Amino acid sequence: MIMIENQTIGEIPLLHIVDQEKNNDSLPFVLFVHGFESVKENNLHYAYYLARKGFRVILPESIYHGERQAGLNSLEMNVKFWEIVTKTIDELQVIKEYYESKDKIIPEQIGLAGTSMGAIVTLGALTQYPWIKAAVSLMGMPYYEKFSQYQLQQLKEKGVELPFSDEEKEAIFEHLRKYDLSIHTQALNGRPLLFWHGMKDPVIPYTYTYQFYESIKPLYKNSPEKLHFITDEKADHKVSRDGVLKLVDWFERYVKDEAMMKITT
Repeated sequence: MIMIENQTIGEIPLLHIVDQEKNNDSLPFVLFVHGFESVKENNLHYAYYLARKGFRVILPESIYHGERQAGLNSLEMNVKFWEIVTKTIDELQVIKEYYESKDKIIPEQIGLAGTSMGAIVTLGALTQYPWIKAAVSLMGMPYYEKFSQYQLQQLKEKGVELPFSDEEKEAIFEHLRKYDLSIHTQALNGRPLLFWHGMKDPVIPYTYTYQFYESIKPLYKNSPEKLHFITDEKADHKVSRDGVLKLVDWFERYVKDEAMMKITT
């Protein structure tokens, strides 16, 4: 039986999903981050499929979302977008250390994924955490500084008066460069990375993500199977069922199975 448990670690509400019969075991571990203005519960189907495959899965709630909402309107949320992203990246370490301290996870078998904003979090986290064994980006992109400039330009075109001075904007860009995987591609270190993106995505431009994928191909010349891009020509900003299942397969292969092969060889 797959169990779903509400937990709070520090200030972080989360859902813990696992096969109840395996709950006391050290298990392969997947963290899955929700999208912008979404909630952790919206990704329970991913967690269910992963738990059936023997993973312990955590769906954390990002700051200003769901149980942590602060009554912000859409504009205020947009202004705080990158604060949410970088705060969520920092909190991944807290969650991982908690379950590791409880001997609930296998530290060498950790996957990270997310949708939209959660995928942006995932790609940024790869610059910070060598403990991520494999990752999946669903409708995300790694160009933190470039995408931030794109967002600001869109707000400006809508007539929104931005609450930042030029100096404050530059400080934001400087902070984001720390997490920008397009700048720190060496942080990938050959780790398995899967992209899924709809070609008609109106929120996060498909071309940004595909451009990055093409740029890092040379880094995987010795293991090209560990880098893969799935293009859905009909999809907009919603992951197909096939995309969900491909994520499960990716983690089963590169988080669980590959680690087990190393142990037995």
